[in-house]
This record gives sequence, C-alpha cells and structure tokens, in this order.
Amino acid sequence: MPNLKIGALAERTGTNAPTIRYYEEIGLLRSADRQSGGQRVYGDADVKRLSFIRRCREFGFSIDQVRALVALVQDPQSSCMHARDLAQEHLTAVRAKLAELKALERSLAAFIASCDTSCAGGPGPDCVILDDLSKGCGSVNAVSKSARSKRPSRSG
Repeated sequence: MPNLKIGALAERTGTNAPTIRYYEEIGLLRSADRQSGGQRVYGDADVKRLSFIRRCREFGFSIDQVRALVALVQDPQSSCMHARDLAQEHLTAVRAKLAELKALERSLAAFIASCDTSCAGGPGPDCVILDDLSKGCGSVNAVSKSARSKRPSRSG
C-alpha cells in the first residue's frame, strides 16, 4: 500500500486537495492516516474510492446520491437494483433538466430573432429583449411566446 500524500492522491485521481479534504470532512472519504509531521497519507483503497466518487460526480450525481452509491459498494448484501434505481432517478432528473434547457434555448433564439426583426441597432430602451426580460415572466416558455408575438407579420 503506497503512502500517497494529498497532492499525489489529487494528481492520481484528478481531484483537487480542497475537494479531498471536503470529502473527508463530510464522510465520503475516510479520514486519512497521518504521518508524524501531521501530513495526510493515503493508500490504494483511498485511490479507488476517490476515483469512484469522482466518476459519480462527473456523471452529475449529487453528494447524497454518491453517498448512497458508496454505501452500496461497501455492502456485500446490497442489490444491483438499488444502483439501477438511483441511476434511473438521476436519468429522469437529467432529462427534465434537458427539457428546461431546450425551452431556454428556444426562448433565447426567439429573443434574438425578435431583436433582429424589430429593433436591431436601435436604442437600448426600445430593445424587445430588454423589454421581455424586464417583464419578470415566471416561465421561459412564456418569455419565448412573448418574444415570438412581437415579431412583425411577414405580410406586412
């Protein structure tokens, strides 16, 4: 088992030192052993666990979800279906976020198109983008519809 200092662990796992200390603080990573000078030292098991945590975070799992996944790894009695259920829950949330981002994309495109047709280059206070943003609509879809409604008709 190698005695890695925090910098070497960080380099090996692609995780910075403050994050490693944070993971220790919240219990995702065991508290490191200490050398006589007080420096943290880590072993192969720490590299493996931190790599797992890092990979989970790269997939966007929350700290609580990572904690649950780590618990599953440590429990020989756990079922693969628990990990599947956590991944399915996360996938559902990711898909919902994608739908929100698509709506945001449509709204921004509508803002730009409306500005291009109505006020491009005109005075700022007359800008349809600034006007729509100042209305404080609660929904991206409502903003998108508002921006589209300000476009002049093609017939006239």
